[in-house]
Formats: sequence, C-alpha cells, structure tokens
Amino acid sequence: MDIVAPDPVKRALALASIPLLVAAAPASAAERAALDLPAGRLSDAVAALAAQTGASISVADGSIWAMRVAALRGRMSAEDALRRLLRGSRARLVVLDGRSFRIVAARDVAAPRRAARPSPPAAIVEGEEPPIIVTASKRDTRLRDFPGSVSILNGADLTFGGEQGMESVLARVASLSSTHLGAGRNKLFIRGIADSSFTGPTQATVGQYLGDMRLTYNAPDPDLRLYDIQSVEILEGPQGTLYGAGSLGGIIRIVRNPPRLGQFGGALSAGASVTAHGDPSGDLGGMLNLPVAGDRVALRAVAYGLREGGYIDDVWRQKKDINRTRIAGGRATLRIDAGDGWTVDIGGVYQDNEGRDSQYADRSLGGLKRSSRTPGGFDASYKLGELVVAKSWDDLSFLSSTGLVRQKLDERYDASMNGVERLFTQRNRTRMFATENRLWRPTRDGFGWVIGASYTHNRTDLDRSLGPVGVPVAVTGVSNRIRETTIYGEASIEPVRGLTVTGGARYTWSKLGGGADDPLPVFSPTLEAARAAIVASRKERRLLPSASVSAALLPRLIVYARYQQGFRPGGLAIEGGFVRRFRNDHVATMETGLRYGVRGDDPFDLSLSLSYTDWQDIQADFIDSGGLPTTDNIGDGRIYSLSAAMGWAPLPGLIFDAAATYNDSRVTDPSPSLLFALASAAVSDKTGAFTGGQSRIPNVARFTTRIGFDYRTPVSDAIELRLNGWVRYIGKSRLGIGPILGDLQGDYLDTALTARIGRPDFGVSLGVTNLADAIGNRFALGTPFQASGGRQITPLRPRTIRIGLDKSF
Repeated sequence: MDIVAPDPVKRALALASIPLLVAAAPASAAERAALDLPAGRLSDAVAALAAQTGASISVADGSIWAMRVAALRGRMSAEDALRRLLRGSRARLVVLDGRSFRIVAARDVAAPRRAARPSPPAAIVEGEEPPIIVTASKRDTRLRDFPGSVSILNGADLTFGGEQGMESVLARVASLSSTHLGAGRNKLFIRGIADSSFTGPTQATVGQYLGDMRLTYNAPDPDLRLYDIQSVEILEGPQGTLYGAGSLGGIIRIVRNPPRLGQFGGALSAGASVTAHGDPSGDLGGMLNLPVAGDRVALRAVAYGLREGGYIDDVWRQKKDINRTRIAGGRATLRIDAGDGWTVDIGGVYQDNEGRDSQYADRSLGGLKRSSRTPGGFDASYKLGELVVAKSWDDLSFLSSTGLVRQKLDERYDASMNGVERLFTQRNRTRMFATENRLWRPTRDGFGWVIGASYTHNRTDLDRSLGPVGVPVAVTGVSNRIRETTIYGEASIEPVRGLTVTGGARYTWSKLGGGADDPLPVFSPTLEAARAAIVASRKERRLLPSASVSAALLPRLIVYARYQQGFRPGGLAIEGGFVRRFRNDHVATMETGLRYGVRGDDPFDLSLSLSYTDWQDIQADFIDSGGLPTTDNIGDGRIYSLSAAMGWAPLPGLIFDAAATYNDSRVTDPSPSLLFALASAAVSDKTGAFTGGQSRIPNVARFTTRIGFDYRTPVSDAIELRLNGWVRYIGKSRLGIGPILGDLQGDYLDTALTARIGRPDFGVSLGVTNLADAIGNRFALGTPFQASGGRQITPLRPRTIRIGLDKSF
C-alpha cells in the first residue's frame, strides 16, 4: 500500500491551526455562564458551581469545606466565581488547567504571580467576611447584630445521612421539643412554652413558615420533608411584634433554594434502611431546576416518597410491625424575573402522610408490644398555594406574600372498654388564607426599619365520633373561626458605634366565632342562653410592644437584653358533650444573653441566654368526665429558662458542638379547672404519685442536652470523607394534667453516627441511628381512653442502619 504524503498546503494549514486551538481552549474554559450560587458553606457553593459549569474542583484541607461564603449571582467564568467566593478568606485558588481547580489553605501555597485582570461587576455584597443574615428578622439583620436567641441550620446538614423532616431539626436544637404522635400530627414547643398534647382548638405556640408564608394557625406541624432546603432558622420567642399570634415560644422558618434563572440542574438521593425488630424502610427524593424562558423564567420542582417500616407488635390482634408510615409529596416554584428588580414566585406544596396504626407500646409487655382490640392510626394531608412578589431598590426592599392552605388530619384511637370493642375518631379540617405586605430597610449607617400589614382568615372544624367499629355515633364537635388584621413596625438605631437600640409594636384586631356540631340537646332556657353567648362572635384587640438593646463589646462578641410579648386568641372547646369558651392567653418575656464567634468561621463560638416568662391564662389540655380531651385555661404561670451552646474547632476539619437547656416552669396561680383535675388525680392515685410535679407546665423537659461532632478530611484531590455524630439526652416531663395525662415521659438518650465519602456532586453514605438500641419513651400517650398508670410509651425507633446515594448535576 502506498502512503500518500499530505498536501503541503494542507500540512501548513494544520500546523498553523495548532496555536489557534491552544489559544481557543482557555477561552472556552473561561466562558462566562449565568451562575446562581447559594450562601452558606463553601462545600454547597462548590457543588452548585460544578453542576452549573462542569468544572472539576478539589479541596486539600477538609476544614475549608465548612467555611461560610456569601451568595453569588451573575454571569462569569468558573475561575472568576471561585476567586470571588474565596476573596478575603483563609483559602487560595490554584488553577490546574482551564477546567480544573484546587482550593488550598493560604499557608500551603505561594501562588504564582498572575497578570492583573479586570473583574466582572460585583454580584455579592462587598466585604472581607460575608455576614450571616437572619432573614427571619424580616429586615435582613446580620447575625452578629441580632438581639436574641437564634439557631441557623444548614439545609445540606439536615439531610445528611437521610431525610427525616422535623426530626432532623429536633436532633440539632436543644431548646426545641415535640410530641411524637406521628408525622403530620405533632405539636412543637420552644423554650419551655408548651400547652397541649392533642390537636385541638388551641393555636400553636410555635409559628411555622415556609419562606414568608405561614404554614399553620391552629393545626399540627405538617412535618414537610426538607429536601432541597437552603437553611432553617429558629428564633426563640416570644416573637409577637414581627409574627403576632401563635409565636409564644418562637418561630421556625424554612428557607428553600430558589429557582435558578437560566440554569439547568438537578439532584437525586435514595436510601434503604433496615431496622432491628422491624420492617425495612426506603426513601427517594429528587430536584429539578429548568429554565422556561431564557434568563427570565425558571421552574424548580421537588418530589419525594418515603416508607418507614413499623416496629410495634400487637399481641391481641396477632399483627407484627403495625406502625408503618408512608409519606409522599412535593413542591414546585415558578420564578419570573419581571424586570427592574421585580420578581414573582408562584408555588405549590403537597404532602400526604399515612400511619397504618398508632406507634405506642405497653411497657409491661416488653416495650415494643401492645394489646389493642381496634387499630389506631392517622391520615394527614397538607396543601399550600402561594404567590410572592418582591422588589429591591438600592436601600429598600418590598415583599408581598399571599397563600391558601388546606390541611386535614384524621385520627383513630382504640376506645375499647370492659371487653367491648369501640373506636374513637377525630377529624380536623383547617382552611387558612393569609397575606402579608412589608417594606424594609436593612440596618446601614446605624439605622434600619421594617413596617408591615397582614390579614389572616382561619377556620377549623373538629368532628368526632365514638362507638362500635363500623357504626360509630357522632359526638359533639366544634368549629372555630378567626379573622385577624394586623399592622406592625420595628426600627433600630445606633446612637454610638457598637450600641444598637431597637423598638417595635404590633396592633392586632381579631374577630372570633364558632359553634357546636352535633351538640347534646338542651332543655333549659338558661343553658340555651349561655350557649348562645358562647357561640356568638366576639372581638379582641391586642397591642404587643417590644424593645431590645445590644452592644458589640468586642469584634466578635455581642451582649443583649430584650423585652417581648406574645399572645394567642381564645376559642371554643368541647367538654362533656357541651361547648364552652376558653380565654386568650398572653406571655411577657425578659431575656438577656451573649453570643461570641460564628460556627465554622471561628475556632471557638459560644452563646448564652437567660430568660424569665410570665404566662397569663395558660391554655392547656386535660381529659373531661367522658374520657375525651378538652381545653381550658389552667391558670397563670412562670418559666425560667437557661440555654447554652458552644462550638470548638481544635483541628482543621473537626468541629465539636455542645448545647444544653434548663427549664423551670410552674403554674403559680391555678384555675378552678386545674384544681379540680389535681383533686381528681389525688383521689385516683392514693399513692400521691400524681400530686408531685402536677403544677409544672406539661410537655417540657426540665433538662435537655446535646453533644456532637463533624469531621471532614480529603481522601484525594476530588474525594472527601465526612463523619458526623451526636448524642442527645431528653429529660423527664409530664404529658399533661390529671390522672391519665399525668404520666411521665422523656428520660432517654438518643444517638446517631453517619459517614459519607465522595465528591461534592456524588457520594455514598452509611448511617446508624439509636446505636444503643434503646427503647426510651418519647411521648406517653397512645389512647386517652385507657388509664395506663405509666404503661403507655412511645418508644424510639430501634437501631436503624441506612445506606444512601446522592447525586447532583
């Protein structure tokens, strides 16, 4: 075969093209793209950058991953984005080639001198250290300036080792507690301000928000899954000035990752679990970000499904692992860039929880067994539609949020007595419309403020039935309606450098109404007139002032003192087949504390808080003469609360954390209802076991503590190993008031250990929860129709091992 030499002209052209190709390669790698990187840990920003540009990025020092960076948005190359993220930090960038980069500690490299090059327009707030912003302050207050107790949890940390919803938040915040009836039917408590074990007419003591939209009013925690979450902020209460009714204990605000305009991306996570003494479990979740119309419109959607295997056996019905739970849901947000600083978000949320049976057990049968004649269980669903309009100017911001909520909870309780099978059902339907508009100026040059107005219309219908299985008889139910109109404002001023004074107020008009469903017949004209007076609508007005002062004594140290009020409106409750009214309750809290350093940025951080709360006309639950839950004002009380949290980074990549909360709560001036319940308890229990501690406010552990660690180390240029573990102790508390609700709960130790190895965009994890396979007692209520004498418990999920995969692109 003859070999034909190339044409001299073609050879010359080929040789000449080589330098052109070489020159073109860096230009292609340096091509600008529309980037949208989240604030928070550097690891999260790098993962998003790699997914959006295809760049390969490695980190030589695991401690750098936890470094906090500001959000970054704009058109730029991957190299420019990395340099902006690292500006002013303890890390430096090493360029390996056009698409490969390495981040190292500043002390580990003497970067070669590069020719000066102009930077693209700034897309972040300039400053050597990007501040952590408390968005729940409603005016973008820097954490170092916030005068109060606050916890900010990273969204990626909450899903590390498997998605657990609100359980992930509870495991990380010592001052937060919850009932444990099941997903979608629990009530949350912060800082010892707790009221009820049941889902009834009382408004929640903790306000819950998804972004700027209120999730609930007097319904239980919907326990939304925390896939694709940027952060969760917890402000300890009360927070009456900014959030109004229902924030006595504080507020929990979930911050979602927003749609990224002009970007395509996604994430997927999956896991399989095995549980000792129980069924296996599985979880699957995914996110997709789609550009719809260039850089102007984008859609971000999340979907998930989880199956939690049961681990309780029923010896009477001869059924195993009866408390299986299924959770399915998702959410979507369409973001429209309307130009001139205006954005419009249109979104929806849906989640459905199904519990096949109740998750309580009988201590006398071995802890993971019980004997019930009829099945319990629940079905809970949550729907939310929202519209959010925002506008930004140089010094001002405006936001309008409007939403419609539909929430449903069906509960079933075994009410069998004396060998007769009976079933008690309770159906709670909630419909809420809420809208809020606010205008604010972040604190700059020593001055900042926020003003706003809101309107909420909430209706809850509670229907109940009791009787033989299949043919229950309707018993008295109740409906509660409320219309709430509010105006509020808050302002801060810095009279001298380092000293900030803040004052605010909220004025609320509430119109309440309601009535009885299937009431008992009344033959007395006097009782009929009394019922008419109860059912008739009424109005309440409330002014909630607040004041605080904070001082930055050192660059990283702030001390503060604040005064805040909060309230909940009254309502209608059922007792003995009749409907009666309970009054509004009101709290006033004085708090002082200090905060030093920032977790992840400083080798040591510390926060301390001491508060005193005066609680008037406490709304709480007890069991009426018919064995059914009811609500009343149990009197006045007071709460002392002491909280402490610290973090320590002794080595690169290693962080220890510890937190503890102590609550001393008392009903100092009991109402006749409480005195009657205590007297009944003393008669029912001749040993007097119910008298000691009955004056304590229920559902609040006197002492809670948590110790944890997080360790990151590079395995290679692209692969990182991360270990995370914690131990949490929940002290003793009581379920409620009376011989049934006086049962003890708590006094258990919970543990977890998780490992992940992989790149920022792909990894494999292995996690173990309840390492000691402890039974414990998270909650002491299974059914209120069986006086348990301390036998009913809600055990911890037994030791569970999960293997998971996560991938982002």
